[in-house]
Amino acid sequence: MIFRSKAFVVVAAIAVAVFLATVPTFRHFFDLGVYRGAVHYWLIDGGDLYDYRYQGTEYGFTYPPFAGLAMSPLAITSWPVAVAASVVLNCVAVILLIRWYFVPILQSRGWPVWTPCALMFLGFLVFEPSRDTFSYGQVNLLLLVLVGSDLRNKRFAGVGIGLAAAIKLTPVIFIGYLILARRYRAAATAAITCAAVTILALLVAPDASRAFWTDAVWDTSRIGRLYYVSNQSLRGVLARLDAPSMWWLAGVALIVAYWCWWVRTRQPGPAAGFAVTGVVACLISPITWVHHLVWLIPGLFLLLDRTLRTRDRRLLATLGAGFVLMSSSIVWIWWAHPHGWPAFPGSNTYVWLSIAVFLTLTREKTRIGEYAEKS
Repeated sequence: MIFRSKAFVVVAAIAVAVFLATVPTFRHFFDLGVYRGAVHYWLIDGGDLYDYRYQGTEYGFTYPPFAGLAMSPLAITSWPVAVAASVVLNCVAVILLIRWYFVPILQSRGWPVWTPCALMFLGFLVFEPSRDTFSYGQVNLLLLVLVGSDLRNKRFAGVGIGLAAAIKLTPVIFIGYLILARRYRAAATAAITCAAVTILALLVAPDASRAFWTDAVWDTSRIGRLYYVSNQSLRGVLARLDAPSMWWLAGVALIVAYWCWWVRTRQPGPAAGFAVTGVVACLISPITWVHHLVWLIPGLFLLLDRTLRTRDRRLLATLGAGFVLMSSSIVWIWWAHPHGWPAFPGSNTYVWLSIAVFLTLTREKTRIGEYAEKS
């Protein structure tokens, strides 16, 4: 049995390698190139951090100045070393996520650990949001680990969220979750941490801080086109329909109201609360690129645990189908023509899946996911 399991992992690894080599979705570490080029231009060449554009494109640095300080070692790092560091850090992040969310599922049922974990690691390489995070050289998995660490850091809960929010604005929503969940000490810790490192960036880099908070943060054209098919948020759906912004605001208000009601009345465990908040962030953000959808991963693990606990075959089949869809790059079929009602069902596939995860996670009244808090 052990031999067969190892052989199966080898066969699966070969299949994944063939998939990664043949599916034309490798991103050539584009975002890592933006990070590295921007901090080099800023710290070595003496330019403005937010004036930089990568290789003649419209894309430049879009994160707060503290993120630039955190990435400053890239300014003196060669390209091969930068790529290697990005891959290693993302691998570490995946291993931690598997340890936190998947290993307890296996151990609680007395199942073997190593072979399923090896297969799960391969699954991360296939799953498009994490696959894109690797191939873009993105930081999403690292931010997810920072936020997730607050589930296990009882003494300094909030520090991870505060640091993540100072690096990228999206995790700020988790401070809102802590307030809704009446975890006021953790919320204060997160807010103080975020403010402290942001002030540190202001003291170290006042010009960059002024440029970001007074101009760059409000300039959505720096990030990309709202209607681009990679934008799998509600705003992207409506932009591809050329619908009024009021529809998006109404949708955001509906989702946020339901999320607030769910947290306050159902009082979910922190693992479930964090998972649902990550999905909400993806749905309501003006731009949610496909690689941002790694925030769905904790929720998917909780649904896997629920499936095994209840032996719900329909949910298991749905999870499997969802994994296949989100590994297939299906939305890119409409990359050239994402507009209008004909493209509406397919070009927004990942949005529909995000909504399905959101509704399924919030449907059950019992506290789910406590195992993830104790691992």
